[in-house]
Amino acid sequence: MPELAFDDRNIRWKQIDGIDHLSLSVLDADEKNDVIHVLFKFVANRQIVLHRHLTLNKTMTLQGEHRLYHLDGRLKEIRPTGRFTVAPPSDEPHREGGGDQDAVVLFAIYGKGPLYQALDDEMNIIRALTVEDFVGLYDRDGN
Repeated sequence: MPELAFDDRNIRWKQIDGIDHLSLSVLDADEKNDVIHVLFKFVANRQIVLHRHLTLNKTMTLQGEHRLYHLDGRLKEIRPTGRFTVAPPSDEPHREGGGDQDAVVLFAIYGKGPLYQALDDEMNIIRALTVEDFVGLYDRDGN
């Protein structure tokens, strides 16, 4: 079977200030049903900021390997292309990143209020990402 490549040339990638090695495109912000659909692109062989998920996340890896790392930087899990994952909220902080190529992952994020907390290495909250942050990045005319 031929290997298919995910073509993201027509996606308008955006960044969140203070979060390196990550681009995103908000595909839909359904505030009535408390779900946001986002494509995240994790840079190859890099890790994003330490953070925790405060709400339910369902993910589908569309390209590459979606890698998760423990607080101390050790590899925790590899989610290959095609992997669907249901991740409940968790107090356990982690980092995420791409494998040997950029990883593109579709996230369905459920909930209201704060969705994620970005942390420094001493576990201090440096930023909360809310529904409103994602709605502000949503371009209803083309992402």
